[in-house]
Amino acid sequence: MSSSCRRPEHMAPPEMFYNEEEAKKYSQNSRMIEIQSQMSERAVELLNLPEDQSCFLLDVGCGSGLSGDYLSEEGHCWVGVDISTAMLDVALDREVEGDVVLGDMGEGMPFRPGTFDGCISISALQWLCNADKKTHSPPKRLYTFFSTLYSSLVRSLGTSVQSNYYYSSLVRSLGTSVQSNYYYSLVRSLGTSVQSNYYSLGTSSRGARAVFQLYPENSEQLELITSQAMKAGFSGGMGLGSETVDRGVPNQVQFTGQRSRFKNMKGKSAKKGKDWILEKKERRRRQGREVRADTKYTARQRRPHF
Repeated sequence: MSSSCRRPEHMAPPEMFYNEEEAKKYSQNSRMIEIQSQMSERAVELLNLPEDQSCFLLDVGCGSGLSGDYLSEEGHCWVGVDISTAMLDVALDREVEGDVVLGDMGEGMPFRPGTFDGCISISALQWLCNADKKTHSPPKRLYTFFSTLYSSLVRSLGTSVQSNYYYSSLVRSLGTSVQSNYYYSLVRSLGTSVQSNYYSLGTSSRGARAVFQLYPENSEQLELITSQAMKAGFSGGMGLGSETVDRGVPNQVQFTGQRSRFKNMKGKSAKKGKDWILEKKERRRRQGREVRADTKYTARQRRPHF
């Protein structure tokens, strides 16, 4: 395969691939700007935010701030995280309205719990499926990202707090010559040690959502992402569309983060019943745990032994 056909994550780490030359494309290429805006619009639609209300949003892999521009146009406040200094320099030159943070999403999100009303990410999540260093473990990095993101999202929309939203022990300024909205996130773990899709996650039926537009390399990557997201607390379902649908925006994968709850039958608890046991076993399988196969004896009561 020629180098021109190789996926970006196979060519170099993101902080090296998105250098100054690549960063300029995101501020000078009108076609790229248009596509980025369309994908951001679709991601915000999937967030299902309250109408006529300004929300506090997180943009993971914000790059030069093109997706953030759309958020600002919609009247939302936002904070962006990216691993490329060159891309963030372009964002500063463009004087974006949101705050931007330099950080590796695989090391976790350095924000206080319940900070954001929602999260979007355009063309960034697939980078976590690739190991750029010997010490990198894609499953662990994905879980660290999802678990810290889950914590930073609010459980009830409209309750986010925009002041002091980051951990001061994890963030420091780069110097007096740098604008106050440009921070450096210390590399520190916060957790345990070509087709385009939209991947939507939620914290609860009424809580914040996270929407990711990504380019998974294969079905195994989607399964890896799904298993780690569910392990961190998210759950949902998947749906695929074609590239010609949705105003030319690439395919979508949507997950809604609602935990399955069983309604108690009158006079009889559903907990520890057959449905509850089967659902628990299926959830453990999705988390990658070893689970015994289902049989006709599953969930049957055993006779007492004397």
